[in-house]
Amino acid sequence: KQCMKNHKMIIGTGAGTRARHAYSVGIDLGMPIGVLSVLGTFVSMQNARMLHFLLAKEGVPFIEPIQFPQLPLYLAERQAVIFFGMPPYTFWQRNPEIGRIPPHRTDTGSYLISEVFGARSMIYIKDEDGLYTADPKKDKNAKFIPKISVAELKEMDLDDLVVERSVIDFMENAAHSKSIRIINGLKSGNLTKALNGEDV
Repeated sequence: KQCMKNHKMIIGTGAGTRARHAYSVGIDLGMPIGVLSVLGTFVSMQNARMLHFLLAKEGVPFIEPIQFPQLPLYLAERQAVIFFGMPPYTFWQRNPEIGRIPPHRTDTGSYLISEVFGARSMIYIKDEDGLYTADPKKDKNAKFIPKISVAELKEMDLDDLVVERSVIDFMENAAHSKSIRIINGLKSGNLTKALNGEDV
């Protein structure tokens, strides 16, 4: 609420652990990539709906992809808008090079919105402080990487990334969203600082 006073925000929701569970069950049942993508879409949509219910008293609307042409109007009127982060590929999700998990999920969908609409900044709110050399929840020796270029990150070829690899691929050809920020949403005040352009 306090951020809306000074910033326009396009808020995309992730799918999180529930989507991973859905993907796991879907893979066990032999479902194709497109069906797995639809499962992830509905989990992300549920999260968007829940966030919408929480912010409804502030007048923040929830929109679906078909309403994206009206997104600038909603922003002008309400300062913020919520959408589900999964790209609207549904059954037409491309096949991954390895494995069965849809390669373009909510990180990618949110990034593409920032690129298409020319957002001033792309901020990922996660439960980690940012990019590490490994998953800090699993590896105590993981080193924090405060800043890195796409080329340097690709050269490192890390086993685990805090964002989907497809985001890094898209950034190579970006016209607008040439950088991303990852902040820890569990720490109070981080989003306000990030929106104000401060280091978090």
